[in-house]
Amino acid sequence: MHELMALILWALLIGIGATLILDLWTLFLTRVLKIPGPNWAMVGRWIGHFPRGQFVHQSIAQAAAIPAERSLGWLAHYLTGVIFAALLLLIQGLQWAQQPTLAPALFIGVLTVGAPFFLMQPGMGAGIAASKMPKPNVARLRSLIAHSVFGLGLYGAGLFWAWVLGPSLPRYLP
Repeated sequence: MHELMALILWALLIGIGATLILDLWTLFLTRVLKIPGPNWAMVGRWIGHFPRGQFVHQSIAQAAAIPAERSLGWLAHYLTGVIFAALLLLIQGLQWAQQPTLAPALFIGVLTVGAPFFLMQPGMGAGIAASKMPKPNVARLRSLIAHSVFGLGLYGAGLFWAWVLGPSLPRYLP
């Protein structure tokens, strides 16, 4: 039980931190380069239709609105970051949180691009790997860059928490 609680704690800390870094990257793209970021309300709308048994849409923008879809989308965004951080820790072990290394974090970040390519985009009407988008290669590249930034965020958040908790860190690990 102790190991499960440690995994949950570290996944929360690192996953939220990495997702925050990704959101800061998106904010930079939006404010400085004028590149629009993801619309998390559409993700919330997509998820909001799951209880009704609808997982695939022709166009999520055309689907009926869901109450609190923006909040649901943002919650899903951060929860997904926590789940991906947990995946990193399950693969590398909780000791990774003591001495984070770049390669595994970046690998997980790039690997997670499979989620939008094969789940979200097809489910929301954009096709596999954004194949139905007006500029699919641009969308693919943006997804790959974003997930790479998330991987860097996993590493950065891991370093941050290892530094903040310093010598007390081993007490929280099995």
